[in-house]
Amino acid sequence: MTDALHAIAEEAPDQPDVVALIEASDIYGAERYPAEGNFATDLAGLKAADITFLVARRGGAAEGCGAAKWFADGAAELKRIFVSERARGSGLGRRIMARLEALAAERRIKTLYLETGPLNTEAVAMYRRLGYVECGPFADYAANPYSLFMTKKLTDKPSNEG
Repeated sequence: MTDALHAIAEEAPDQPDVVALIEASDIYGAERYPAEGNFATDLAGLKAADITFLVARRGGAAEGCGAAKWFADGAAELKRIFVSERARGSGLGRRIMARLEALAAERRIKTLYLETGPLNTEAVAMYRRLGYVECGPFADYAANPYSLFMTKKLTDKPSNEG
């Protein structure tokens, strides 16, 4: 399957097919971690003014999502990065991450953070390939055995794109 067929755009998270995608993400997390180890932002939180929420669609169907929470200090947290089972392995996760990083660069964000679980091995491997490194807890998070905190510094390198 090619990921070139996916369109990624800012959308509202409360659309029925997007809610179903978010629920699939919640199920994925609940299968791996106890309730006290799940820190996913709920639907109301995803609609907050300081969040940009992206949806990836193929043939009109929501197959992936991701969000950025913009902090007042010039940093941001990437949240709710999820790709449906049918779209996994297509490169869609990397494309969502690239789009979120581009939005951060447009806002002149210098540091990106994310919280994931250590059992999300495919996601952790992707984040590492994209240059994210482990760090300590950030924002309101506390150290716990269910979280892996990661960060990436963005640079001011000029783009080579025309």
